[in-house]
Amino acid sequence: MRHEPYYTVTKKTPMKKLFATLLVGSLALTASCKDFLDVNTNPNAPQAASANLYLPPMLHWWVSSPQWDGRFVGRYTQNYILVGTSPSTWDRMGYDPGLDNGAQQWRDVYWTFGQNLVNMMTQAEAEERWDVLGVGYILKGWGWMVLTDLHGEIIVKEAIDQSKFYFNYDTQEYAYQEALRLLDKAIENLKRTDGAVNAAYLGKGDKIYGGDRAKWLKVAYGLKAIALNHFTNKSTYKPADVIANVDLSFASNADDALLPFPATVNDDRNFFGPTRGNMPSYRQTYFVVDLMNGRWFGAVDPRMSRMLSPAPDSQYRGLDPALGTNGALSTAQRPNNIWGYAASPAAGSPTRYIFDDKSRFPAMTYAQLQFVKSEAAYRIGDKATALAAYRNAIAAHIDFVNARNLDASSNATQITAAEKNAFLADTRVVPAAAAGLTLTQIMSQKYIAQWGWGFNETWMDMRRYHYTDIDPASGMQVYPGFVLPTTTLYADNAGKPVQRIRPRYNSEYVWNLASLKTIGGDATDYHTKPLWITQP
Repeated sequence: MRHEPYYTVTKKTPMKKLFATLLVGSLALTASCKDFLDVNTNPNAPQAASANLYLPPMLHWWVSSPQWDGRFVGRYTQNYILVGTSPSTWDRMGYDPGLDNGAQQWRDVYWTFGQNLVNMMTQAEAEERWDVLGVGYILKGWGWMVLTDLHGEIIVKEAIDQSKFYFNYDTQEYAYQEALRLLDKAIENLKRTDGAVNAAYLGKGDKIYGGDRAKWLKVAYGLKAIALNHFTNKSTYKPADVIANVDLSFASNADDALLPFPATVNDDRNFFGPTRGNMPSYRQTYFVVDLMNGRWFGAVDPRMSRMLSPAPDSQYRGLDPALGTNGALSTAQRPNNIWGYAASPAAGSPTRYIFDDKSRFPAMTYAQLQFVKSEAAYRIGDKATALAAYRNAIAAHIDFVNARNLDASSNATQITAAEKNAFLADTRVVPAAAAGLTLTQIMSQKYIAQWGWGFNETWMDMRRYHYTDIDPASGMQVYPGFVLPTTTLYADNAGKPVQRIRPRYNSEYVWNLASLKTIGGDATDYHTKPLWITQP
């Protein structure tokens, strides 16, 4: 078994530089060298892959790389903390200098996708496989959106330019323009049924939808809705467009983009599952517990006992990120880890929710999109639509929790129909009249539905609302109970909350520092610089 360490340090040459180095070397080879190398062709292995066979590793990382980075982003959003003797750098809204922590998605967009994605799309276009090409456009558009959301300015125009050793950064505004353009191209291609469009061919590499082009089309619309909804602080924000795209996207939980895990060997197990052992010291925060235990909304959420972990004394508690420890809690009062144990459980032990070896892990869900629709409708003043979408979202997420607890052995019971109906009928949670709905309710419930997986979107949401904005309708914070760790903020922050993750250390600070300096990336407080998308 391979255990991913807490500090994931890689000293690999970046793909772009490696490729360029190899290219220079190849030009020095003589014809006789080429003849010599020909004898090393492997007759038992293909020298070129068909377009559909590029997909499995890319789809794997589309879902899994947010998990890897979620170990860090999830501490910025107070999903959980890393328990130690004092608050960790990430619990303090800092970073780890000289390490690649928080940059797995950077690596996968530029390297795992990188030239592989270019090759797949070029081949698919030449063969008129518009369905494969459409999925490629989705992955490319998603990559630019998620990287600019995490890091701000990124390299887009020169990203796969094999003639370069150093690469210039593009603005976040340009990255968004390109992401939206690519998603429109995905929609255009996924609508096509001509040429060599073939569900069986796509399905050989599609481990999420088995080649169902119509569901990938819904993914493209959903990602576009999410991207457009990030513009809430801009004068160009168009909530009607957000709603229109959600309505063309997922229609129920049956459309959810979920990656299955056979769980036969290490790398085909859920990264958050107990056998891979990546999360033994992570504990839920008091913030998420208080959103569900009735403190802010009056009603105890039935999902709490199916998602969160009780302490040995069976009570649900969370820890304070500003402490980074169990504080004064006795051993019996300390919350268990995400698997429901004080330490790593034995192989085969029952766990819960999306944290089992076999739990199908989401990239996007119907519930998530319904919350996006609810927020957009609320902002446009259509509170009836907002309330309907809000209720749909909560109901769908309750069903999602039950489904994930059925994916594998679970130590959590199913939420009964009676529990679900009672919760949805509680007017403290779901107002009886649309006029009573608030942003506090919408965004808090969305936080719950994305807890433990939707790290990128949750962090974008919280930055759009500047972490502690007040909702005028409720008189409460949009995220009630969220407290910035002001007393323990990382020293380099200079008293400011985190706004972005510094670019990947081994590719940018080692190889591309001159370009990085042009955007101020060498400043120690660069991670506190607000994103373009969150500003007016």
